[in-house]
Amino acid sequence: MIHRIETFSSEEKDCAVELVDLALQPSNRDYHILVADRDGTLVGYVCYGPTPMTEGTYDLYWIASDPKVRGQGVGASLVSRMEADLRGRQARIIRVETSATESYGPTRGFYAALKYTEEARIRDFYKVGDDLIILTKRV
Repeated sequence: MIHRIETFSSEEKDCAVELVDLALQPSNRDYHILVADRDGTLVGYVCYGPTPMTEGTYDLYWIASDPKVRGQGVGASLVSRMEADLRGRQARIIRVETSATESYGPTRGFYAALKYTEEARIRDFYKVGDDLIILTKRV
């Protein structure tokens, strides 16, 4: 599924797969994964975990949905389930990092619709002309 997402670069795809592999290790305590499926077929997932050296702060590391189901609420449902889980863990803040490039505009719109707000921006972080945007939501 990850390899079908056109927005992700090959480096991003490799990172996403690596996080899933780490989350599935029996000794894992840092990453949580929730999945969405339709008729037994994976259509999306979210990977998140506690932010090191913080109290009650969590990172949403990765979210992806199959391009075939985009716009059908899969991502929003996954984020809602993640937020419910984090409320149970006494989370205070969820943090998301994303790109400022035009291709990530729909992603930023997705987070804005879910009430994530821009907290910080580091200009030219990823490369010249590609800012890092840090979004947060209080739970």
